[in-house]
Amino acid sequence: MKDLIEYIAKALVDKPADVAVKEIEGEQTSVIELKVAKEDLGKVIGKQGRTARAMRTILSAASTKIKKRSLLEIIE
Repeated sequence: MKDLIEYIAKALVDKPADVAVKEIEGEQTSVIELKVAKEDLGKVIGKQGRTARAMRTILSAASTKIKKRSLLEIIE
């Protein structure tokens, strides 16, 4: 899951070197924290949060396949 979010985020931003993804795993749920450069934050979130919502939808579909719940946190 971490690699999927990292791949999508690096494709969206101007500074792919500043993309940092951290995964905190629990028994049933894993939280994926995405950190990007301050000027790229708008690109990751998108207009009215559409890009972030799309990333969460893709993550949800992928995590359903492995029978685990995943949450995406975008950190400023």
